[in-house]
Amino acid sequence: MKYLAPSIRVLREYLLITIGVICIAIEVDLFLVPNDVITGGLTGVAIILNDLIGTPIGLVVLLLNVPLLIAGFRYLGSFVFGVRTIYATVVLSFAIDLLNPYIGLYVQAPRDPLLYTLYGGILDDVGTGLVFRSRGTSGGVDIVARFLQRWRGIALGRSLVVMNGIVFTAAAYLFSLDKLLYALIAAFIAGRMVDLVLEGASYVRQAIIISARPEQIQSSILHSLGRGVTILEGKGGFTTDQRTVLLSVVAQSEVSLLKAIVRECDPQAFVVFSNVNEVLGEGFKPAFE
Repeated sequence: MKYLAPSIRVLREYLLITIGVICIAIEVDLFLVPNDVITGGLTGVAIILNDLIGTPIGLVVLLLNVPLLIAGFRYLGSFVFGVRTIYATVVLSFAIDLLNPYIGLYVQAPRDPLLYTLYGGILDDVGTGLVFRSRGTSGGVDIVARFLQRWRGIALGRSLVVMNGIVFTAAAYLFSLDKLLYALIAAFIAGRMVDLVLEGASYVRQAIIISARPEQIQSSILHSLGRGVTILEGKGGFTTDQRTVLLSVVAQSEVSLLKAIVRECDPQAFVVFSNVNEVLGEGFKPAFE
């Protein structure tokens, strides 16, 4: 029984990878290619080649990914990561070519440029985020984004936007400027959606409280708000006075209550609120699911 949970977790992650790459394939076949809109990364290069010489998009994506897959498997330092990325890339390549002849028969894509840009961008990058969240990539510039995240600390969404912009610039002469503009809108959505799927929406706030009456605030947070408090020791940079610093994490809906507690206990307190993407532990999400 002790091996059951890890097995289920692995199966769930592969299921998410499969769903993610199918979302990307549907986005290419349903929203992009029929409307002559370019996308970023190697898929964008494959669409350009398809427009120029008629090569299958999925096959070209697979061939272009081979050297990046080898590099990712060798240098990213994770056998699991390499296997999942290879799986995602192969499934994506086949899905693009296999779904292409049939998807338009059953689903009618919107012809309004703004709609197919928004829908396509969201679908593509929800798919990419699901693959990332399952410890893989869909190949192409996703692997490069992982390199940049590991070695330079650059957010995945930000690096994807930059690299996709390079592809858009190279493809500008094949497509009209309005199509290119819509593609850039989709790229912007991409950066936001990938990080959203990976990290989640920010419904939690972190509060740092510096007060001359920390005991009262601490007691009120613990008993009135029902949240935990961590006590830190701080030193003023100007006064050099020793101060107690309280750290607490609360739900967004509890911020106003926490403000009221601090205002009642110490109107002169210094409080800093910041967004927190994810909190694991008691009172929030379980650390291990």
